[in-house]
Amino acid sequence: MSDLIFRGFEEFEAVSSRRQEKPAPKSRAIKIILLVLCLLLLSEAVIYLFVVPCMNSVRIVWRGLNGYTEKDMAGVIASVSQKNWINFSANDTRSLVSSVAGVEEVQVVKRFPDRVFITVKERVPVAMMFAVQGGRTVLVQVDKNGVLFPPSSATAHLSLPLISGIPIEHIPEGMRLPARFHALIGQISDIRSLSQNYFAGISEIHVVPKEYGNYELVLYPLHSRTRVLVDRQLNEDALQYMMVMLDVVNTLEKDVSAIDLRYGSVVYYPRQNSDEGVRLD
Repeated sequence: MSDLIFRGFEEFEAVSSRRQEKPAPKSRAIKIILLVLCLLLLSEAVIYLFVVPCMNSVRIVWRGLNGYTEKDMAGVIASVSQKNWINFSANDTRSLVSSVAGVEEVQVVKRFPDRVFITVKERVPVAMMFAVQGGRTVLVQVDKNGVLFPPSSATAHLSLPLISGIPIEHIPEGMRLPARFHALIGQISDIRSLSQNYFAGISEIHVVPKEYGNYELVLYPLHSRTRVLVDRQLNEDALQYMMVMLDVVNTLEKDVSAIDLRYGSVVYYPRQNSDEGVRLD
C-alpha cells in the first residue's frame, strides 16, 4: 500500500514538473522578440541622431515671404542649402538672405535633425523713384529707412508717391539715400500711416536742392496742372492746407501754373503771365 502511495507521488511530481517546463519556450521567444525590438529602436535612434544629421541635406522651411518666392530665395542660398544639418551655417545663410535688397530682417533657426526655419521680414515701400542700373533707368522703391529695392507684385497695388530730383546719377539697389533726405522719407512714411490716403491725389514729389544741403519741394497734384511749391516740412497739415489753397485759387483764376506756399504767404502765378505772381491776402 505504501509503495502505491509513493509511486503516486512520483507520478504527480513528474506531471507537475512537465507542466512547469512547458512555458519555457514561450518565455525565450518573448525575450528574443524584446531583444529584437530593442535593437531596432537602438538602430533607429542611431540613424536619427547621427546618420540623418550627417548624411541628408537640410530641409528648408521659409516663413514671411510675400514679394519673393521660395524659388527666388533658394537661388540666393544655393551655395549653403545642399549641406547637411551638422555643417549647415546659420550665420552664412543669414548673411546671404540679408544681402537681398528687399529684405529688412531675417532669422535662421536650425531644428534637429534636418530642418532649418528661415523667417524673413520684407521691406515695406513708402515711395518710388527712378534709378540708373546697367545704363538704363528703372523704377525702384524706397522704404522708411531710405533703402532702395526693386518693386514686386506684392506691392503693385499700393498708392506710392513718386520722388524725383534727388541729385544722384547712379543708385544701386540696397543703397540708402543720402542722410539729408532721410527726414523727407520719414515724413512720407508718417503721412502714409494716416487713415486718409493723401498721396492718392499727388502724382509726384519733386526735390529742389538748395545751398548748404537744404532743399525745397514741388508737389504735383494728380488731377491738376498746377504745381505747388512748399518748404521741406511735409506733414498732414501742409497737405490739407495745399488742397484748400488749390480750391481757393482755382475759384479766382482758372489757369494757374503754380502756387507758392513758402515763406508763410500764398502767391499764385497765372499761366498767361507766369512771371508775375499774385499775392493772396
